[in-house]
Formats: sequence, C-alpha cells, structure tokens
Amino acid sequence: MNRVRITKTLRGHDTLWFYIFISPWLIGFVLFHLGPMAASLVLSVTNYSVLMPTRFVSISNYQAMFADELFWLSISNTVYYATISVPLTIVTALLLALLLNNSTLRGRALFRSVFYMPSILPLVAVSILWIWLLQPRFGLINTFLSWFAIKGPNWLGDPAWTKPGLIIMRLTHIGADMVIFLAALQGVPVHLYEAAELDGAGRFRKFLHITIPMISPAIFFTFIIGFINSFQVFTQAYIMTGGGPNNATLFYVLYLYQFAFEFFKMGHASAMAWFLFVVIVSLTFVQFRWGSRWVHYGN
Repeated sequence: MNRVRITKTLRGHDTLWFYIFISPWLIGFVLFHLGPMAASLVLSVTNYSVLMPTRFVSISNYQAMFADELFWLSISNTVYYATISVPLTIVTALLLALLLNNSTLRGRALFRSVFYMPSILPLVAVSILWIWLLQPRFGLINTFLSWFAIKGPNWLGDPAWTKPGLIIMRLTHIGADMVIFLAALQGVPVHLYEAAELDGAGRFRKFLHITIPMISPAIFFTFIIGFINSFQVFTQAYIMTGGGPNNATLFYVLYLYQFAFEFFKMGHASAMAWFLFVVIVSLTFVQFRWGSRWVHYGN
C-alpha cells in the first residue's frame, strides 16, 4: 500500500510539473489565439467597423458575404492557386530530394543549402525581387525566353498570366518540403530495395512500390500543410499585384484584409475569417479520411 501511495504521489508531482512547464504556452494560446478567435466569432454577428457604434446584426454579415460576387471570385482565385501550386510543389520537391539523396552526387551539401535558402528569406523581399524577375521587357524570365525566340507574357499585367506567375514564384520556395522528403528518403530501409532487386524490380518499380509507400506520411504532411498555406496566400498578391489586374489575384485572405483594414468592416471580415476556418477544417478532415487509404505508417 505504501508503494502504491508513493507511486501515485510521484505521478501527481510529475503531472503538476508538466502543467507548470507548459503554462507559458497555455497562457499564450488562450490570450493570443483562443481569445481573439472567440472575439472574432462575436464580432462576426455585429456591424463592428472601428469608427461607428457596434450593434448586433445576427447573420447579416454572412448573408452579405455570400451575395458578394467578389467573394466568390476570391474563392475561385484561391482554389485555382491551391489546386495547381500544391501538387506542382510536392512533385518538384520530391524529384529534387531524390536527386540530392544520391550519394554519388558531388556537392550535395552545397546544393541542399542553395535550394533551401529561398525558404528562409523574408517573403516581402522575395516578392519585390520577383517583380523585377517578372518584368515584361527587362525581366530575367522573359529575357531567358527571348533566347529561344519566345515572347514572354506580361506576367503581372495580364489577368491570364498573373496567377501562373505567382505559381512559378511558389515553386522556388520548395526548400522546406525538400528537407522533409530528404529525411523521409533516408529513413527507407535499404533491405527493401535489396529484396526488390533480387526479385528483378527496376528503378521505377522500386520507386513506385517501395519509395512512395514508405515516404507516404511525408507526402501526406506536405500535402495538408501546402493546402492550408495556399488557402491563406496573401503577401505575394498584396506586394506584387495588389489583387489586380482586374481582380485576377484577389485571393480570399487579401479580400478579407481589404474589408478589415481598408473598408474598416471588421464584423464582415470576421465572418469571412470564420468561413475560411470552417472550409480549412472541413478540407483537412476530408483529406485525413482519404489519406487513411494510401498513407503507410510502417508498423
């Protein structure tokens, strides 16, 4: 009995110290995350606009949001960007990781650093740099295309090319995904490849039946995070195009920002924020249900 009491006492002390150590995070989460989320939910049913008295308006903000044509256009732009940029980013990062995982490649450490570097640069500075790169007359990209007698488009001035231009920019920020895939590739057991070679499997079959299943958790993780980040794209469009031309890059979060800090309709912006929250949570839930069919977790 004494031993049981001592064990329970030690467990109680461990639990107490656990909560003491995580208390700074808990306090920060409540004050800076959970609290503002609850406040925005309350604001979403008011006409709060900073400059005018606040009153309860029920679901009027949500009704006005769904009746707004630009609201649906911003969703269309965001879905277009997400559905194209995320798969391209994952495929490019995976191919690059496969290349840099080759032990016979000289200067692997240098190449890894070079490809990872854009991921740690400030996005505002990178966006300004890409304005110059995508400049229609003197930009490096159109200059490169002119070497092959190809007339480059007006990347940031033509509504048909602005989103593709931003997607090309996104493909240069694959360093974080590349590192994740490199770690996953190095964790694949070598004996699986050796067994496949004894059975006569070639490179493609080993990649398809061993590499992909074994790194599927990493692929799934980058897929989930990529979609969440893509649905919140803001900085590039705000700095490079301001949502133009002709609202071609009016992404959802940029439109939300305009309502909050340009039109000062905080209640409407809060309603848009909660709609985005519900969409992201719903899509993540669907992706987890779908991922259970193909993601392999080893044991």
